[in-house]
Amino acid sequence: MNRRLFIKNTLGGGVSLLPLGTSLLSCRTGKQAVYAPEDFAGMPKADAHFHYDTFNEACLQYAASIHMHLLSINVDAGEDLDRQLAIGRRLKTQYPEAFDFLGTFPVDGFGSPTFCDDMLRRVQQCIAAGARGIKIWKNIGMTLKDADGNYVMADDPVFDPVYAWLEKEGLPLAAHLGEPRNCWLPYDKITMGNDLNYYTKHPEYHMYQHPGAPSWEVQIAARDHILEKHPRLVFVGAHIGSMEWNLDEVAKRFDRYPNFHVDLSARLGHVQLQTLQNRQKVCDFFIKYQDRMLYGSDIGTDDGDIRNMEERNRARHDWWRRHWLFLATGETLPADEFNIPHPPKTIEGLCLPKSVIDKIFLANFKRIFG
Repeated sequence: MNRRLFIKNTLGGGVSLLPLGTSLLSCRTGKQAVYAPEDFAGMPKADAHFHYDTFNEACLQYAASIHMHLLSINVDAGEDLDRQLAIGRRLKTQYPEAFDFLGTFPVDGFGSPTFCDDMLRRVQQCIAAGARGIKIWKNIGMTLKDADGNYVMADDPVFDPVYAWLEKEGLPLAAHLGEPRNCWLPYDKITMGNDLNYYTKHPEYHMYQHPGAPSWEVQIAARDHILEKHPRLVFVGAHIGSMEWNLDEVAKRFDRYPNFHVDLSARLGHVQLQTLQNRQKVCDFFIKYQDRMLYGSDIGTDDGDIRNMEERNRARHDWWRRHWLFLATGETLPADEFNIPHPPKTIEGLCLPKSVIDKIFLANFKRIFG
């Protein structure tokens, strides 16, 4: 989804064998310790899906001041990959305790005789520069085509050397594959206001308008096939693995693939919508799969922030804090922009136990990305 903070409104192994409908504790009255709203700034935490697109250090310095470690995601989205890598390398060198990044590789050379070698060489270059892993983007499966005009999916054998190398080296792969299920719905059926806004502005990624493109089911099947072919590959599905619309779908993959994880970036609104339908079930999901999720925002910073960095940092702080309050406390918060009849104005936080919040906001990040 759109990564710009000011034009977007988003939103291991299980610890229990109970089905999701079984209450593990009352999120409202559970006896386990929980955080208070004032704990946010001093709590060590990580944003595992950030986009740092400038050499300017002010945003990173501010994040460090509130104990927010940043993982910047390089992405093959038409931007200068060499510049993204240079930014990651410099900031990682200057702020090794506060910053990490994921590398990526371009796919515009797909079909060339040297594509496989070039791809693997680029991956190894990223890791040598300090990248903690590799990210692949939705252009694989949604826009990339072979010489015959067929869509190239992420489980195409041409990418196996990269997956196998990462698997062998014990390095994680993060993947934004597919889109929210809203992407395949007509405008009047889209459930989230931020999705409606994005696809209105980017009809090229509104798959409802491209009936020849692979379906949501095909996108997810291709991702699952990667997990089946490379069972030891540590895999992070960005944006709740594009299964944000139904946490039961996420649970099925957690149970099936022990090395599958998700970040929550840009999809907490979908979690809130399901919270309105069955709050206890959502609480139980987070508790049962607390080892498999990472917090991420999908916001970022670029050269355009430099003139208004103080204002932008305040907005980022408010965004991070709002997400944290929803997961960590029972505060009543403004609801995200639901595109449903009679949308609620507020929503109650999940008030998850401290032990769960500590994993989602930091411990899982450390374990997966080092």
